[in-house]
Amino acid sequence: MINDLTKGAPLKIMLLFSIPLLIGNIFQQFYNIADIIIVGRTLGMDALAAVGAVSPLFFLIMFIIVGMNNGFAVITGQRFGAKDFEGVRRSVTMSTILSCALTLAFTVVCAFSMPVILKLMNVPAEIYKDAFYYIQIVIAGLIIANFYNLLASVIRALGDSMTPLYCLIIASVLNIFLALLFILEFHLGVPGSACALVLSQAFSALLCIWYVKKHFPILHLKKQDWIFDWKEDYKFALEHIKVGLPMAAQFAILGTSILIIQSVCNSFGPDIIAAFTAALRIEQIATLPMISFGVALASFVAQNFGAGNFSRIRYGVKRASLINVGLSIVMAFIMHFWGGHFVRIFIGYKNEDIVQIAHSYLFVSSIFYFFLAQIFIYRNALQGLGSTIIPMLASAGELLVRAFAAVFLAVRIGYYGVFYAGPIAWVTASLVLATGYYSTIKQFILKAQIKLRNTRKKTA
Repeated sequence: MINDLTKGAPLKIMLLFSIPLLIGNIFQQFYNIADIIIVGRTLGMDALAAVGAVSPLFFLIMFIIVGMNNGFAVITGQRFGAKDFEGVRRSVTMSTILSCALTLAFTVVCAFSMPVILKLMNVPAEIYKDAFYYIQIVIAGLIIANFYNLLASVIRALGDSMTPLYCLIIASVLNIFLALLFILEFHLGVPGSACALVLSQAFSALLCIWYVKKHFPILHLKKQDWIFDWKEDYKFALEHIKVGLPMAAQFAILGTSILIIQSVCNSFGPDIIAAFTAALRIEQIATLPMISFGVALASFVAQNFGAGNFSRIRYGVKRASLINVGLSIVMAFIMHFWGGHFVRIFIGYKNEDIVQIAHSYLFVSSIFYFFLAQIFIYRNALQGLGSTIIPMLASAGELLVRAFAAVFLAVRIGYYGVFYAGPIAWVTASLVLATGYYSTIKQFILKAQIKLRNTRKKTA
């Protein structure tokens, strides 16, 4: 269902919009969480370490695709907020062409360079084979993942957060069923888990296509929507690229920083990898409410930016920031006292040393959730405004700080040094993004006031 986010009480709208996003993000995590639990419980710690060793690489690749499509969808949301429905359809077709072309190119590069990448990541020899096959299968299915993420981004840009949720719930259940089938019945091992992931993503994309055709007349593309005069429409393509590629780069920088930490972690052996893998999955679930509220804010800001309603944007960002502060406190409390119990869900009760290592990471990182929560708010607000430079600079700073902290501290205090790298980077990025947002919104408001004064002078 399409929703106009330029009307109604901002906080209520964002809360209602974010709840389906939260549920959807939880099921999105099930794609990997199901893999981790099933692999860890059925194939052992080495198999779990194999998946965990390359998971940050998978997230890096997905970050790039999601960032690119979210960037393209900002233009779609702004066109919808301005009530330019022809522009909405043209934005969808342009986004499809650009995202598919870039994803295919990215797939080829990743597939051929994977042996070198895994070597740079310090993947241990005893888990290399499973790790290699897992990530190569996932890369082969990137175009499928791209279709789903593109459709989901467009649908959310139009104010509908429910449709992607329905598709994810069904596909997540399918993923669990297929993973169990391929591992337990067909004995495909770790590669079977990757196959289940790709097939379930394909099903979610098909569900989105079917639902759009049935319930979204505004997205029923016509033949003329696909006809572009590139001499005339290259500016429209550049408009998407100027937002999409910096956002992809921003997410790539973030993913690279996680990849560096994983590479340092890999040097400590399979047990540390397994602990770090379980802890990161739990942290991803713990931060989902904050992430979901940030994504809802991006759609809210994009539509209101298209409508030129900057006071509404400021109000919405302030309320969203307060909500995320409350969420960060609650999640930190849960991680402090019950983090170890969640770790055991992944790896069982026979590996208490690994459980304690994973819980130590959660104990350290959760102290800094306040800063992480503000990153989700101000980064998404800036993206909704179409501002890409500041988020990219913040991500670059986060990369440098995280990488330096991981390497520097790991040398001095061992793998515990890796635990502090992320939190230190969160503090840096949150300060940059908050400063950038308030500076940017003031500039837009000033320009709007000048434009209004000039209009009044002309009509006087």
